[in-house]
Amino acid sequence: MAFSNWEGKVKDVHDSYYINLPRCRLADPGNPSSVCTPMAAPWRLLLALGLLALGTLPLSSAARAFFVFGDSLVDNGNNNYLATTARADAPPYGIDTPSHRATGRFSNGKNVPDIVSEYLGAESTLPYLSPELRGERLLVGANFASAGIGILNDTGIQFANIIRITKQLQYFEQYQQRLSSLIGPEKTQRLVNEGLALITLGGNDFVNNYYLVPFSLRSRQFALPDYVRYLVSEYKKILSRLYELGSRRVLVTGIGPLGCVPAELALRSRTGACDPELQRVPDLYNPQLMQLLSDLNTQYGSDVFVAVNAYKMHMDFITNPGQFGFITSRVACCGQGPYNGIGLCTILSNLCPNRNVFAFWDAFHPTERANRVIVSQFMTGPQEYMSPMNLSSILAMDART
Repeated sequence: MAFSNWEGKVKDVHDSYYINLPRCRLADPGNPSSVCTPMAAPWRLLLALGLLALGTLPLSSAARAFFVFGDSLVDNGNNNYLATTARADAPPYGIDTPSHRATGRFSNGKNVPDIVSEYLGAESTLPYLSPELRGERLLVGANFASAGIGILNDTGIQFANIIRITKQLQYFEQYQQRLSSLIGPEKTQRLVNEGLALITLGGNDFVNNYYLVPFSLRSRQFALPDYVRYLVSEYKKILSRLYELGSRRVLVTGIGPLGCVPAELALRSRTGACDPELQRVPDLYNPQLMQLLSDLNTQYGSDVFVAVNAYKMHMDFITNPGQFGFITSRVACCGQGPYNGIGLCTILSNLCPNRNVFAFWDAFHPTERANRVIVSQFMTGPQEYMSPMNLSSILAMDART
């Protein structure tokens, strides 16, 4: 699908580029993209003064640390530091960031963790592998996510050098050791206990493992219902370890509508209808994940884990794109082939002129505008979206304790 009316220009100048594209500013006050604006963060100056005066960084009550684990839906640049093909470090990724440069996010702009940080009134978390993550920046939290990974360590093996979830948790432990050397072990424990965590896993265990090729090893080993049960049992170990490492508020996203993303439409759909085989996955997986989270909360005697209904959040704008200001939820903004769902998003791909009216940025990932729709449900969605409570309720409740 080509866009003949696109008059944007892309020019490479050494290793940089600029992009001149028409932009759409939607004035509708009900538009989720304009719901949240970052809050000021005066505590940064206080932290700097504390560093000079005390020689150590004080723990600020104004900021809530944020920790992110998972795959490409939440990776904000760790894979830029790795020798892997699972990277978003080249144009047109990042086209709508202030610098118009690729940041490592699989998006035209901000991803879900960035927008959650806005609501927290904090700057975005840095990738854990970033050399800039040091000193006072550690107090903000860290993003450990890595594109291509799954619950299982054999998921995404085609991407070679990625940060598997077991390694992400090891990095989280290492992060706490680094922070402890700055503010001490007691303040570190408090910062982690009072922090917010987000973990997004599971989709790659299907699209980049079980269904990756016909007769894959895992599909020969397990029937789909048995594979789902196996994944959930392995996920329990991951979440239990996260609790052991101090996380006490964890948003856990379920699997979205895998059969409806442009990549799968291109491979499996002639009519644009979602693929029924891949749609079996969330139907089987998400209820079992919900039960696991409920069981863990009962075990720990607290609402540690919050179930995020990513399937419903996505299906809302997939089934009724016009309600959210999108002209399509089938065709990706960037790509080639049917539904722009074939191959990678590159400088040679078809590129839509207005990302605000596309639900999908590339073959698998939402646009920033769609991410804002999703996070608006994080914040204020009813129990069918966020269980047992939404993030606004969590923040209000925790502020009273």
